[in-house]
Amino acid sequence: MSNLFDYELPEVDSENFVTLLQNPNVEIKRIVSNTLKTPQEFLDKTKDEWVVLLKGCAKLEINGIVHKLKAGDTLFIPANTKHTLLKTKKVVVWLAVYIKKEGNR
Repeated sequence: MSNLFDYELPEVDSENFVTLLQNPNVEIKRIVSNTLKTPQEFLDKTKDEWVVLLKGCAKLEINGIVHKLKAGDTLFIPANTKHTLLKTKKVVVWLAVYIKKEGNR
């Protein structure tokens, strides 16, 4: 058994990604962000992404819209959608589910 909140804290202004489960179509990761001040840009061309913020607060920009997320908030990010994590307040813990798009198997 494992606990989502047992993690090593990354250095300030960085993130750690840990794969918790993976199969050919789905990957689940725990992401820990530590006081991000430098925007982080992401783009996955082959996978949809669903995230839930488990702890903390964050600002994420998608298609020019800034989403202010707090614990319990979820967000769906379609494949091939550029998104930028603008900043986090202190430590943020995410659960991210990546789902391969049909035709990308």
